[in-house]
Amino acid sequence: MTTTIRPPASGTTSPQRRAAASDPLTFRQRLSRFDVKASPYFYVSPFFVLFALVGLFPLGYTLVVSMHEWDLLKGQGAFVGFDNFVEILGDSMFWNSIGNTISIFLLSSIPQLVIALVVAYLLDQGLRAPTFWRMSVLLPYIVTPVAVAIIFSSAFNEADGLVNNLLNVFGIPDQQWKHDTFLSHIAIATMVNFRWTGYNALILLAAMQSVPRDLYESAAIDGAGAVRRFFSITIPSIRPTLIFVIITATIGGLQIFAEPRLFDVSTAGGIGGSDRQFQTTVLFMWELAFFRRDFGEAAAVAWLLFLLIVGFGLVNFLISRRIATGGDKPDRRTRRARERATRGGAA
Repeated sequence: MTTTIRPPASGTTSPQRRAAASDPLTFRQRLSRFDVKASPYFYVSPFFVLFALVGLFPLGYTLVVSMHEWDLLKGQGAFVGFDNFVEILGDSMFWNSIGNTISIFLLSSIPQLVIALVVAYLLDQGLRAPTFWRMSVLLPYIVTPVAVAIIFSSAFNEADGLVNNLLNVFGIPDQQWKHDTFLSHIAIATMVNFRWTGYNALILLAAMQSVPRDLYESAAIDGAGAVRRFFSITIPSIRPTLIFVIITATIGGLQIFAEPRLFDVSTAGGIGGSDRQFQTTVLFMWELAFFRRDFGEAAAVAWLLFLLIVGFGLVNFLISRRIATGGDKPDRRTRRARERATRGGAA
């Protein structure tokens, strides 16, 4: 005779389970459940709270100010809507500042990133006393922007500056570094490059050191030279860091203020040259706010600059990702190097 054991019906439970289900949770159990569910949100909340206070709120408040007549001394005036934006877009000085900003940005960011890549690659080659060289390239970043601007302003002095004296040695006459538009942009870009190249080089160096050395060894066995290994292995491998450096350089380059502000204070009053030949957009905004006391138009300039930075950031992101990946089609030597490195790691 066989006995069939049937499972209990779905609607029935044992007395112990019913008692356990009906018992209320203790305070420690409720606290433990709350901790498991809420802790991740508490861990990430400081960033969002800080970002809301120093990022979103100023951005929104600036938009409110840009839609009012707002005097520095009298305070908030009448609501004018987008009249301040229309006024700024019709101002030739605004477009002059945009042109100067883009020119200085291109003259500083492109050489800065190229030199930073080269310096990072050289520091990654196992030099003697690596800590000394890394600290050396970081020294210009430690110097305050005001000190850098004063030193370079003296060096690019048109009367007896160091740069003109060096040019005279080679038979080149004195150059108008502070009055010529293009030359003043070069001088200011030189200040920016001096300060930020070493900083970006160390960020790129940290990314390069995380690239597996087996890839370089395998590529060298396949006959790839140093230049080929750099463009086919190093650049694609540090793509995320390279994009980050390009984006941060874009934001900083379009917000440049201290260098043009202090480049020619004695003769131009710090507004960007006697003819505003190197007045950047942030410097123009500063003039509107504290010289003309028009906070409404200054806030409108701030929002237009914000949109310009976002646009340049997106373009740089797309271009840099395309260049760094090489179209996502590695060449034959790179594929063989990766396959050889993978086989060596498996062995």
